[in-house]
Amino acid sequence: MKAPASRSLRDLRDLTPARVGLGRAGASMPTEALLGFTLDHARARDAVHAGFDVPAVVSGLSGLGVQPVQVSSQVRDRKDYLRRPDLGRILDPASKHLLESHNGSACRLAIVIGDGLSPSAINAHAVELVRSLIARLAADGIQIDAAVVASGARVALGDEIGAILGARMIVMLIGERPGLSAPDSLGAYLTFAPRLGLTDAERNCVSNIHGSGLGYDEAALRIAWLIREGLARQITGVALKDESGGRTSPRITTISSGRHKLET
Repeated sequence: MKAPASRSLRDLRDLTPARVGLGRAGASMPTEALLGFTLDHARARDAVHAGFDVPAVVSGLSGLGVQPVQVSSQVRDRKDYLRRPDLGRILDPASKHLLESHNGSACRLAIVIGDGLSPSAINAHAVELVRSLIARLAADGIQIDAAVVASGARVALGDEIGAILGARMIVMLIGERPGLSAPDSLGAYLTFAPRLGLTDAERNCVSNIHGSGLGYDEAALRIAWLIREGLARQITGVALKDESGGRTSPRITTISSGRHKLET
């Protein structure tokens, strides 16, 4: 019987962006590995503090025929956002009043786009993901009834927004906490019948949407499936498992149900 071919650390590196087999120089890492780590760490920090390009996102959505409302949480600035996660989950009074004034017609599906912990992710990927999602939803006869662009947003801000809009389903697109291999990863959090006080067990998450991760088309396929089935079954979270059948490389993709992959 022929022995299986031996595998090297180089083969392992081809399967994962994780840092494996870095080597050593005396008691330390080699200079190249250290500099690579320092660069990726700097990119992650920059992504957290990047500016949220609201005008570009609004313009991009408008070009898709989606006219968003702009709102803000109760955080005052980025430092406030990082120090007070609770304030990022509550609308400021002016935004709440603005949304209440827009609450008139029935809302089956609402999309919220929030900066989260990586505004860079939203700036880079949100509009193109929505473009792919609109096409997927159209095949199921579903349209986006309301859209909101939220600054200083945490995931749970979508619960208050959805409740005010009377949305049956809300999809929160938000920048995830940057990692050393993905500073611009976007996540989509889906909640049926959003309202204040919900727990993570009542959400679904499609994460790692970025250039080297889950692509727009496949992410849209999975999100659209969860929207369609969530509306039909009137559930999201641990009771709704992703059975969309999409093929995803195990190297780069994580799909989770009923919990946050990352604290956002």
